[in-house]
Amino acid sequence: MKIEIWSDIMCPFCYIGKRQLETALEQFPGNDFEIEWKSFQLDPTITPQSGKDVYTFLAERKGMSLEQSREMHKSVAERAKSVGLDYNFDKAVISNSLEAHRIIHLAKKNNLGDEMEEIFFKAYFTDGRDLNDGPTLIELGEKAGLDKNEILEVLQNENLFLNDVQHDITEAQEIGVQGVPFFVFDRKYAVSGAQPVEAFVNTINEVLK
Repeated sequence: MKIEIWSDIMCPFCYIGKRQLETALEQFPGNDFEIEWKSFQLDPTITPQSGKDVYTFLAERKGMSLEQSREMHKSVAERAKSVGLDYNFDKAVISNSLEAHRIIHLAKKNNLGDEMEEIFFKAYFTDGRDLNDGPTLIELGEKAGLDKNEILEVLQNENLFLNDVQHDITEAQEIGVQGVPFFVFDRKYAVSGAQPVEAFVNTINEVLK
């Protein structure tokens, strides 16, 4: 079964959804699953916000109070904790995810897409790493098993894998994706959002019928 996942590396619900899906897949030990990650940018216009924390950034973007923003992030962190993830929003670095998406496509080319996603998610939400920083992307890419020279080639040529990222985003628009994470199972069924494990289990059972 092929499972396509549209995701943005800086979307907190995408990491949670990844864990929920993985838990569901454990209930199908005799089946083969092919996971393909697809790029999506929640906000492609984001630029580095020097000295601005995520609480202030979201409050300004959404027109809410700083207190509301903090409460929202606290709620998300608690939900992440319920699936075994440690979110440290105090350390989060606001940046554009395009470069990370291009590296993910390099990883996909080397059959390391899932490994790269996991490393990027943890780096951003737990470790507070800047995923728009070249040396950081090189370090994390090598950790996933990528060749340093290949990573450098991507970072030095802004057009490499750019079409792949844009193709994923266009495809998402064509099939009606309005938010991420968005999971498509064998192009038959879809699950939108970080749904409970049961939702994934039920969907997989439907596809397997």
